[in-house]
Amino acid sequence: MADELDDPLTTARTAFVQGWGALGSSWGVNRTMAMIHALLLVGDEPLSTDEVMAELGISRGNANTNLRDLVGWGLIRKVVRVGERREFFEAEKDVWRIFCTV
Repeated sequence: MADELDDPLTTARTAFVQGWGALGSSWGVNRTMAMIHALLLVGDEPLSTDEVMAELGISRGNANTNLRDLVGWGLIRKVVRVGERREFFEAEKDVWRIFCTV
């Protein structure tokens, strides 16, 4: 655990998520929504709602509302995993599509 906290990549990832949240807030976007988007944007694998909640320390209602809105905006999409009942989400990673959407 301590090694993970000292990892430069983890530090950079955390800084990006926090910074993207602050930037989104200054653009009039919900801070948590921007942080969820950033978390999914830098992730290698799709995350479940529970994983998003744990990473950001947010409630289920807050996570569900913001995930639903991000899907509606086309910034993230649901991913189906065979044998899983949970929903997983991944971000659109094509920067041009993100800019066109926003």
